[in-house]
Amino acid sequence: MDKLSQRREIVKDLLCKYAQIKPAYGEIERQTIFDQERNHYQLINAGWENRRRVYGCLIHVDIQADGKVWIQYDGTEAGLANELVEAGIPKQEIVLAYQSDYMRKLTDFAVG
Repeated sequence: MDKLSQRREIVKDLLCKYAQIKPAYGEIERQTIFDQERNHYQLINAGWENRRRVYGCLIHVDIQADGKVWIQYDGTEAGLANELVEAGIPKQEIVLAYQSDYMRKLTDFAVG
């Protein structure tokens, strides 16, 4: 399996794992969105809590042609980047895109 295919599987597996965790309150569904042609992956919440609509992105990851994994948004407590490292993706190939370039330089992860 090539690097790009391997990264796709790792990201999809992690998002599916998070999709199984049901929110404690409300009637909220977790939906995975996989665009494998363009390498965009999201996990969203959709539903209702009391009389309030709940909708939003929990995780958004893009995989670049060079295999770098760009975390656009991470709404998890554990930190998706750490889980990607545990799954075998080197820190130097994970970009914390939700942080500014300046802040990325201060981490062990890729700048861009």
